[in-house]
Amino acid sequence: MITVLVVGGSPDLEGIAGRNPSLELLAAHGLEDALEKLGRNRRIDAVLVLEREAAASIVEGIREDNPAHPPIFLVRGEPPVPGTRALAADEPGRLIDLLLADLEG
Repeated sequence: MITVLVVGGSPDLEGIAGRNPSLELLAAHGLEDALEKLGRNRRIDAVLVLEREAAASIVEGIREDNPAHPPIFLVRGEPPVPGTRALAADEPGRLIDLLLADLEG
């Protein structure tokens, strides 16, 4: 089972996760919600930040709160944030597919 925390945006997480039985998607609405979920769930394998305008501050907040955080993914085209991985897609389902390929590769 791979667990991904999706921060921001409003994708159909149930529809996306339903395509892959070994995938669990958790939603977080902003930094505080993301930090709470990361603190409570140590099984999170990756974080996907869809919140475009606040991406840098979300990444910084996660790093400050948990130096041993899981890999953090952003949508390519956003201002690059050091230490994150960029995904070349816009559609949430495709972003998840690329994220999983990166984790498995």
